[in-house]
Amino acid sequence: MEVPRRPQPSSFTLALPKPASFSEESSISEERLAQEAEEAKKKSEEDEAAAKEREAQRQLLSIEELVQSERNYLRLLQVSTVTIRSNLQKLQPPLANLDSMFLYIEEVIDVSGRLLSLLDQKQVRPGDPLFLETLCDSFLSLSSEIEAAYKEYLANYNHITVVENSYKQKEGLWNEIVSVIKASAPEVNATSLSFFLVMPVQRIARYPLLLQTIQKHTDRAHPAYALLEQTAHTSIALNCRINEYKRFREVADKYKKTETLTIKDKINRLNSHSIAKKTARLSQQIKHETGIAPKLVDEEFDALEGFFYVLEHGILELLENVETYLHHLQGFLACKTEEFDFDMDGEKAPISYKEITTALRQWILPTFEKRMRTLMHKPLCALRDLLVGPRNLIRKRLDKLLDYEMIEAKSNLSYEEQAVANTYRTINTLLLNELPRFNGLALQMIWSMLGTFSCLHKDLASDMEQLFQSFAQQLPHSSFSPGAFWEWAESAVLEGARKLDTLCRSVEDTLNAPVVQPLSPSSQRRLKQLTDKHGSGKIYQVIGTVVGSRDLDLNLAKGELVAIISEADSRGDKRRWLIDAGGRRGYAPSSKLIRYHQPAEDPPPSPHLTLPEDMTGIRRHSYTPENRPLTVMSQPCFQVLAAYDFIARGNHEVSMRAGEPVRVLEHHDKRGNPEWSLVEVKGGQRGYVPSNYLAIMPMGMGPPGCHQPY
Repeated sequence: MEVPRRPQPSSFTLALPKPASFSEESSISEERLAQEAEEAKKKSEEDEAAAKEREAQRQLLSIEELVQSERNYLRLLQVSTVTIRSNLQKLQPPLANLDSMFLYIEEVIDVSGRLLSLLDQKQVRPGDPLFLETLCDSFLSLSSEIEAAYKEYLANYNHITVVENSYKQKEGLWNEIVSVIKASAPEVNATSLSFFLVMPVQRIARYPLLLQTIQKHTDRAHPAYALLEQTAHTSIALNCRINEYKRFREVADKYKKTETLTIKDKINRLNSHSIAKKTARLSQQIKHETGIAPKLVDEEFDALEGFFYVLEHGILELLENVETYLHHLQGFLACKTEEFDFDMDGEKAPISYKEITTALRQWILPTFEKRMRTLMHKPLCALRDLLVGPRNLIRKRLDKLLDYEMIEAKSNLSYEEQAVANTYRTINTLLLNELPRFNGLALQMIWSMLGTFSCLHKDLASDMEQLFQSFAQQLPHSSFSPGAFWEWAESAVLEGARKLDTLCRSVEDTLNAPVVQPLSPSSQRRLKQLTDKHGSGKIYQVIGTVVGSRDLDLNLAKGELVAIISEADSRGDKRRWLIDAGGRRGYAPSSKLIRYHQPAEDPPPSPHLTLPEDMTGIRRHSYTPENRPLTVMSQPCFQVLAAYDFIARGNHEVSMRAGEPVRVLEHHDKRGNPEWSLVEVKGGQRGYVPSNYLAIMPMGMGPPGCHQPY
């Protein structure tokens, strides 16, 4: 069987293209490369445009976030200070220290509102290229105000948390506060005041973050890029200064406090660390005084410290003078002479003077005193209280300086030593920055108050001049020329002073007139005891209460009887006498003691006068109530003689010798006590003598050499 064969394919011819030349191939590749490059460039431009658009969009979102968050922040602050605060003030009883929680928040609200106002005034939208420049200019123009407002608020924020924690201690009160907050701001889920009051603390720290975010999405070729970079750096520096100020304030608040500690509290605070620290400081101070170790000198601080102490002395002295002035003014107003009736109603001058005095005491001077207290005394008291903080800081700086000097030379400091060095530098820097401001403000206040003092007296003189002019025609000396008036006024004042001095002497003599009071049984027993022990010549009576102020001094009551042991103390001081107070012995001032006269006992017999037996009954004894007063004029055949010698011990008494004739003016003293008589002796001298030292004798009788009564 024959196998069939595969059919043979028909022959064909393949037409191949002719190979191109080299020049043609090069032309084609260049065209392709150019086309690809153009497409890549176009794609790159599109990508770059998209990236710029995305960056611009992010920049716009960042700017809008800053502006919108500022508006929301301002709105919540206004809600807390207006709505919530006013509603909390309605709670009964009123919340303690509520207003102190909102200190300085008004300034923060004001500066935030001004920032938004500057942005709104330009009438540009956040999408406008000029808006970024406007934002930076507004922030930079308010940077100092922002720092001033926020640094005080942040320094006071610790006080806010302390007050809020005190509210939380009372559960019922805190529940009321939370309900008021929720009712006042239902749109926010706030459950405490700190939800709102912490916002300024958070806001000031967000400014750098927001500005840096805007800077990140802003092209460097943007015309406001340099201004934006400056604004971001300013916000960072602003936060650093605020934090530094807050740290300074915390150190100042820690060390300027004045603690009132008892001795027990001070002893309880003693421990090995405090004793070692105080010993080291004392040792360092001794080294300074002896010249062993050099003292760190800061001429700038020394000048500020010296000026502060000068101001302190001036403020305290001015306050003392103002208080003395007001005290004397009150004493003057208390003496209401116009209320006394001198039976001079018919005379015009006294009536005018009375009306003038009434107007002065009821209207002009009380108004002047009130203004003095408001404009002078209260500011001076407040300024005196403000001195405590700087004074304590200056003292604490000295302690820290001594600690710092001991570790200054060390190359490597421990953690505690570094804390000591930082504390000293902080206090020193704080004082160098704040003390000049305090000194300047204190000096300004002093000058202002001195000017106020002058203006007050000028107004007082004007009011008094206006008052006197209304009575000018009724006063007797209104027609005098100025020279004649002042001459008359000087002579009238001198004459009045002389009369007043005479009156004072008369009153003094009256008040110092001797008084003999009857003795109580206990005083009589003490008198007998002291007389038996020391003799009657040593018995003295206390004329004023004595309160001992030195060792071995006695406390004595007025009228107490004592006996004199020595008329000088152990050092020879004759102003302090050694006395016996009936068992107690000690010292008493001699000015408080006066010799005691025993009215119930007859004086010792006089060697110059011997009365007949029938005349002894006529002799006066002031202590006998049934004795009738002696009247020499009614018995011209009798005369009054001094029966015993008597030596005056003061201006109110007069000396006389036994047998000397006297003239009795009054048979009692100014207080009606008949045991003393007012007499006149030869020479015209007048004074008091004991009534039982006088005797009545017939005319012509008496010791040899006695004279007739005059």
